[in-house]
Amino acid sequence: MVELKSEAEIAVMREAGRIVARTLAAVAAAARAGVRLSDLDALADEMLTSAGAKSSFRDYHPSWAPTPYPGVLCLSVNDAVVHGIPDRRVLRDGDLLSIDFGAELDGFHGDAAITVGIGEIDGSARRLTETTERALAAGIAAARPGARIGDISHAIETVAREAGYGQPDGLGGHGVGHAMHEEPFVPNTGRPHQGFELRPGLVIAIEPMFVEGGDRRCRTAPDGWTVVTADGSRAAHAEHTIAVTADGPVVLTAP
Repeated sequence: MVELKSEAEIAVMREAGRIVARTLAAVAAAARAGVRLSDLDALADEMLTSAGAKSSFRDYHPSWAPTPYPGVLCLSVNDAVVHGIPDRRVLRDGDLLSIDFGAELDGFHGDAAITVGIGEIDGSARRLTETTERALAAGIAAARPGARIGDISHAIETVAREAGYGQPDGLGGHGVGHAMHEEPFVPNTGRPHQGFELRPGLVIAIEPMFVEGGDRRCRTAPDGWTVVTADGSRAAHAEHTIAVTADGPVVLTAP
């Protein structure tokens, strides 16, 4: 069931979103060659504690996962699309790093992601990340009252097709609220004017994921969590939690 949020509830979610935005900015600034993923996770954990918030990710255990998620960040490097575990891997110059983070405050969640380059990245990696961000902006712009989920999906898919990027099957955005993942599902491909109608009070996470190669196929790594590209090509991920209002979409996880 889709649950619409009141203005007061959205205000609380905006506070959770500010925590998410500040933490993502701090982790992105700390992400450089020679740093371990586990160190970035520890930084995010410290910021959660100081903000009086809880992790949306740690101990999350969906039915398909073999174990509860162990970190507060999802850190996905190069060919990892999403759900990368923050282990002791050391970042290298030229890596692409997706940083996905969720925070719970007063019973409500915020969820966002960015992809950053480590040190000097090549032009193809820069184009991939910039295009994924552009697709996120297009999806947000389509999230207006009276539109439908398919309008968001089509906006994202159009950017991917024009750029020649693949889009992983089965992955997309979701409703956000008392739970990190709520209805409705927000696919990254779809037909305009189809699907659930967007109404004021709807809060969703929009999150395009683009693959440098055109292959849509992915697989799950042996850790049971990390989704990686089938052909080894690089991926990028961008996400914001937004509220649909009478005046249009409002980004709750903006700085």
